[in-house]
This record gives sequence, structure tokens and C-alpha cells, in this order.
Amino acid sequence: MGTLSGKTALVTGASSGIGQETAVALLGEGATVFAAARRTERMAALRERGARIIELDVTNDGSMRAAVERIRSETGGIDILVNNAGYGSYGAIEDVPIDEARRQFEVNVFGLARLTQLALPGMRDRGSGKIVNISSMGGRMYTPFGGWYHATKYAVEALSDCMRLETKPFGVDVILVEPGAIKTDWGIIAAENLRKASASGAYAGQGGKTANKLTKMYTGSGLTEASVIAKTILKGVTARRPKSRYLVGYMAKPGVFARIVLGDRIFDRLIGFMS
Repeated sequence: MGTLSGKTALVTGASSGIGQETAVALLGEGATVFAAARRTERMAALRERGARIIELDVTNDGSMRAAVERIRSETGGIDILVNNAGYGSYGAIEDVPIDEARRQFEVNVFGLARLTQLALPGMRDRGSGKIVNISSMGGRMYTPFGGWYHATKYAVEALSDCMRLETKPFGVDVILVEPGAIKTDWGIIAAENLRKASASGAYAGQGGKTANKLTKMYTGSGLTEASVIAKTILKGVTARRPKSRYLVGYMAKPGVFARIVLGDRIFDRLIGFMS
């Protein structure tokens, strides 16, 4: 019997990385875990561990409704919601097509918000629940060519802060997890998107340099394992009084600390040098 025995969790973006490791961690503590993603063919290992697999597209309202209804019918409702689905669409703000910018918000912000709307009524009725929103150190600082991504994470921070106040009277905790650089495909995808958007034109030189640095970083050995973030999420959902924020992972604390203590001009120079 684990600490989460009798609890039901829904983890989005569970086909790889942080989502996959979080599903494993929650299963290890006895939770009934619904592991959700668009690419369910990549989730055989989670199924073998006992996870219930759901095909879920967080940009499709019908898909989200169906997932929540299935969980309600099978277990009674969601006790723990881990909003992990997301990606990084990098490129100069001028270059990234507005349709791609909208998609970034649909996945990283509106999908998170809508799924939370669907899960909250059951949590309120039971007088308890944990909502974990996966933000980023990028929700508290900024880098060149990450404007649309950072904008989504700043939005997740604001939504989570407001939601935490709104749901507290109902016994529902809202927890922000702010990872640093994690050993996943995130940086590779961001670099590919950056090259696609800004490989030519006015930003090609600086954009190419930043894309190369992203690729080098995310194929290196210094990044934090996704399992570390999963353990942090587990710590939050098992705590009687969880922190409102967990800042964890490679460069997360130094990066955010620098943003807080340095003025804009000095921070701009620092980030420009590193990028």
C-alpha cells in the first residue's frame, strides 16, 4: 500500500520524458494512473506497469471531455491532475507564423486550462485534489528566440497563482513545478523549430548560433534527468501542505536568481552572451 493508494491521477504528455517518469512514480505509490498522450503507441511500457492508457489531444475539447468522463466512470473522478503536455516553439517573434504561435498557446495554456476546468468540479465536490501545472524556469526569465514559448509559461504562472487562491477554500491545491534544463527531446525540438522559423533572413546568424547551442546542450551530459522532476511532483502531491512552487533542475535556480537580482540591462547582456 503506497501513500497514494485509492487516489486516481491523470498525467498528460505521458508518452515520454517528465510525463512518463511521473506516471511511473505515481504508480509506485499506489495511485491508479491514467497516462495520456496523442501517441499511445509509445506507451506499451507504461501499460505493462499498470497504467491505464488514454489517447488525449489537449487541443481538442471532445477528446478532453471523453478522457475525463472515462476516468469518472471507471474510478469516480480525478484526485491528481498533472498538466504536463507542452512543447517549445522557438524562433524570432517576427518570423514565427501566427498560426504556430496560436498552437503553442493552445497546447501549453488553453489545453491545460480546459482540462483543469473539466477536472475541478469533481475535486470541489470531494473537498480535495491536487493540480500540478508544469511550467518552466522560462516562466520566470527569458531568452532570445523563445518569446512565444516564454509567453505561454508566463501565462501558466499567472493562471496557477490565481487558481491557487480560487481553489484553496475547496481543499484543492495548485502546485507549480518549474523545471530547468531536463534530459528530454524538448531542446532538440525547440532547436529544430528555431532553424525552421529563422534559418534565413534577418535573424539567421544569431538564430543559427542559438539553435546550435540548444542542440549541444540537449545532447550533452550535464542536464537533469526527467526522473528528478517526477520525484519533485510526487513530493508535491503527497505533501499535506505543498509549496506553491518547486524550482528544480539544471540552471533553474541560478537562472531565476539572476533574473531577480540583476536589472534588465545586465540580465540582457548576460543572456545575450550565453545565447
